[in-house]
Amino acid sequence: MHPSLRLHELETRAKRRFGQNFLVDAGIVGRIVRVAGVRPGDRALEIGPGLGILTAALLNAGASVTAIELDRDLAAGIRESMPTVTLVEGDALKIDFDAVAPGPGWKVVANLPYNVATPILMRLLDPRFTTMALMFQREVANRLVATPADDAFGALSVQVQVRARVETAIELPPGAFHPAPKVHSTVVRIEPIVPDFGTRADGSPVTAAHFDKVVRAGFAQRRKFVANSLTTAFERPAVDAALAAAGIVPTLRAERIDLAGWRRLASAI
Repeated sequence: MHPSLRLHELETRAKRRFGQNFLVDAGIVGRIVRVAGVRPGDRALEIGPGLGILTAALLNAGASVTAIELDRDLAAGIRESMPTVTLVEGDALKIDFDAVAPGPGWKVVANLPYNVATPILMRLLDPRFTTMALMFQREVANRLVATPADDAFGALSVQVQVRARVETAIELPPGAFHPAPKVHSTVVRIEPIVPDFGTRADGSPVTAAHFDKVVRAGFAQRRKFVANSLTTAFERPAVDAALAAAGIVPTLRAERIDLAGWRRLASAI
């Protein structure tokens, strides 16, 4: 059954519209599975299976699939049509991934809801997930892979790239979805790594929370020098001393500082 017909059937049953854009291009679905590197015997986690077109492709690739779906009517459709799927009804922003996807070696695929894509991504940046193929609005994808001096380079770029290797994989036009959205989408291949947030002078590691605080503060006022932006979260003397220790010119702007520079800065401040 074509996904649009399945959607109509579910809408009739639920007596409401889902307000979502569902992937319907079978060719792109196959490419997403390949980007994720899913092979027979793999454990795959899918977030937001929706109408199940990607779920079916994962099953056909030989994976055992665990799917997280928030919408009870869509979940009922998956449960009815794909009984071999381990279906978890819940919110991916709150779900306990230790319980849902225990142990290492998982591969993740998702057409993430764009309004919560970034916080879900940050929760998924765990080395237990070896490879991920995640779909984002094109502008967000550009931020994920941006490098210093790119217009799109920002706090999200740094926070993700310190935790994973990222690259764009597939560009999707609106016509790949039903109903067609007004924006373009991009599938990003992500390989989480054990992050290095820096090391303090006493040898202790910098925490993720501290690293993220420094990065967010540094980009808080993009048009200002990094020395001024950092004072939104830290005292000026500490900022000046840290910039000197990290070898970063105070009049540099945050988007000009590379990942190694942010590690040094987080270690010093």
